[in-house]
Amino acid sequence: MRIGITLGDPAGVGPEIVCAALASKRLPPYAEYKIVGNYPNCAVGQPTLETARAAAAALEEAVTLARRGQLDAVVTGPVHKATMYEAGFKFPGQTEFFAERCGVKNFAMLLTGGKITVALVTAHIPLRDVPAALKKSEIVRVGLLLRNFLNIRSREPARIAVAGLNPHAGESGKIGREEIEIIAPAVAQLNQSPVTSEQSAAIFNGPIPPDTLFHHLANEQWDAALCMYHDQGLIPLKLHAFYSGVNVTLGLPFPRTSPDHGTAFAIAGKGTARPDSMIAAINLAVELTAKSRRT
Repeated sequence: MRIGITLGDPAGVGPEIVCAALASKRLPPYAEYKIVGNYPNCAVGQPTLETARAAAAALEEAVTLARRGQLDAVVTGPVHKATMYEAGFKFPGQTEFFAERCGVKNFAMLLTGGKITVALVTAHIPLRDVPAALKKSEIVRVGLLLRNFLNIRSREPARIAVAGLNPHAGESGKIGREEIEIIAPAVAQLNQSPVTSEQSAAIFNGPIPPDTLFHHLANEQWDAALCMYHDQGLIPLKLHAFYSGVNVTLGLPFPRTSPDHGTAFAIAGKGTARPDSMIAAINLAVELTAKSRRT
């Protein structure tokens, strides 16, 4: 199998963590790893429009190769969004870029590390906009994408916790009715959703108070959590697996993963950047590719 790897912004830690990952002897030897993109010489730690354009061009090349079948999966290095925007990148992030280039509207962001896996119903929107954006149909849509992801990794029925939105999951409507009017009906529909012969049914539990959910998730009471907004899922994930978290785009025709950290310009070139998250991202891309071929 062929795994394409972009370096992200070459002024950041991307080049060094990719090199460290490839030299780590912690990657499957049966896969072929290809660096995608052409990168300029640059001052480490100092992003420019040129480095941002190189990062964007590498993404374009990677998605083109994957859509042509010349890559089986793509692992992307960290980019600097502010400089990317200045250079003309018109997407909120790499997740949305890959979805648009693949013509996919049914996609979502998932993050996994250690014993915690979370999928996000809403992602890069202001917190004040989350309640209005929360729809039963969106919870069901992302919940099914999460179920499909877990089905690829394991044939056992998935156990999925669904987080409430409000403190204490609304306390029976006393401090919010989203749980009663939106989330609980979505959970009921998810538990009634049909599965194909290649899939395993999933058990969705919720809405569960967010302040207790992640303790039990880390203790493996559930396999994953369906979270209502970005930081609800990302704060516990990064507390639990700060150095090994992986970002996954659900719904693409090929696996796409990335390390769950940024460009870290302040430590670029100093030899202190840890490759753990990049190693985990590459390993997960290989795993998803191999297991997808068996389904």
